[in-house]
Amino acid sequence: MCYRTFLMSGLLQRLDGSSRLLVQALFTGGVMRAQKVLVKQRAADTHSSLPAFLEALCQDEACLDEDTHALTTKPLVCLFSATFKRDLLCFLHLLHPGLPRESVLAVLHCLSQDENKNPWMCSLISQLHKDLGVEEFRKDTLLTPECVLSLKDLCNCFKDSQEKGKWDLFLNEHKTDDMSTEYQMDTGHKKRKTEITDLHMESDLDEPHCKRRRTDLAAQSDPKDRLVVVDQEESHVKTVQRDKELEGDSSASLPEPEDCLSLLPDHIKAAVPLIKELLDSGTEWDENCMPTLKVLNECNANQLEVFCTMLCLPEAPEQSLPHFCSGVLALSPDLSHSTASAIIKSLLLDKARSLTEPPSRCLVTAVTSLCNRYPRPTCQALIEPLIKEGRTGSAQAELLCRLVKDCLEPHHRLLVFQMTLVGSWNEGILSLIHDLLDSKIEMSEEIFSLFINQLSAQSPHFTKSMKFAKVMLTVVTKFQSHVNAACQHTLSCSISFNETFLKKSLQAALKRICH
Repeated sequence: MCYRTFLMSGLLQRLDGSSRLLVQALFTGGVMRAQKVLVKQRAADTHSSLPAFLEALCQDEACLDEDTHALTTKPLVCLFSATFKRDLLCFLHLLHPGLPRESVLAVLHCLSQDENKNPWMCSLISQLHKDLGVEEFRKDTLLTPECVLSLKDLCNCFKDSQEKGKWDLFLNEHKTDDMSTEYQMDTGHKKRKTEITDLHMESDLDEPHCKRRRTDLAAQSDPKDRLVVVDQEESHVKTVQRDKELEGDSSASLPEPEDCLSLLPDHIKAAVPLIKELLDSGTEWDENCMPTLKVLNECNANQLEVFCTMLCLPEAPEQSLPHFCSGVLALSPDLSHSTASAIIKSLLLDKARSLTEPPSRCLVTAVTSLCNRYPRPTCQALIEPLIKEGRTGSAQAELLCRLVKDCLEPHHRLLVFQMTLVGSWNEGILSLIHDLLDSKIEMSEEIFSLFINQLSAQSPHFTKSMKFAKVMLTVVTKFQSHVNAACQHTLSCSISFNETFLKKSLQAALKRICH
């Protein structure tokens, strides 16, 4: 074990359990992973462990100077890798409104004295000082002189971008240079590449290119990064194995439609062309067509996935959706949770994802009808993927807000609200959150605390957003009973970032709660 690895192993043991989890999260998953770990920690214990974590990072530790080999002391945070320090600064940039100002400044002071800091770290340190309102950094620019010169050169290249062929000429020039460099590298290593190709020819024939690429990257990366790649590899292998089981084939290639059909019993197979014809026609279904859909209740999970694939449900015309949904809703008994989820995902998710304008009447009718009968499957198979994937533009937000207002019961609204507490927000998510808060959902203290923390983390990104300001105004006017002393401080920090005309109203409403 190298000295650095031994040193880090020993230092991590000096941190408490929650701090070690945060360090490991920053090492393996970066800022987003650490934020998720922090949310879970605060759910288990409302008292934030971050101030103690930051204090531990500033403690002096004995270490061996790599240049002089002399024993010296450095703050613990300076002994970590450059990647960790960069992610830590980004992490603090998101969460500093809810942290003691002195604790954040102490970490910044330690990192400012670090001999190994790079220009990227310097910019992040300056930005955090600006975030904290340190006067001497208020007028500093984040761009180095070299960066300014590079930007000027780039602007000069594109100053006549309207001239015919200017962009194309510039990009092709750089593309030619890159290709030339790659050719020279390929020539220099031609013999070695040939030997490797011959040696591994048989294994590479059956191995996907993307898998080989990830393995190569893992071999060249740090040990801590390999953990992430291994997880991705295991996930990839499981996905391939699941696909093989579904397809009934030992090869990794996708089967032909005829092979899929062979997996279905004859009576289910016979229903495929009938239902597909009805979907493609877009006409209203009569009572004689309804019994055909009874096969949905007879499919197991694998058969249902194949059945939906053969029907090409994502490509079904929107005018046929209400008729198909009417047939599904007429089934007796009702669909199981898993079957309803599979149908909703196959039929509606891709259509909702691809929306670039307000949803059509046919799509709204289909979504609301299924949501009224199967609300939880709709939440999990349609609403949750749109939120987690960041696919909530204005069109998607309009559809989701319609479901919140017209279809979902209070406990399902709370379920959707909890889905919004993970990940980053955008204007579409803010519209959804505002409608959920307007519906006066019943939140526990734990969920409200998580929401306030997320509100604080997101506030620097929405300083001029009216939707964000309206969300905060709803919190301080309709959820006053939930606002304790800790929440008051966090909300005050969040409001301080606001630059809309609602800022004074927000401050006045919060002041009334305090008194």
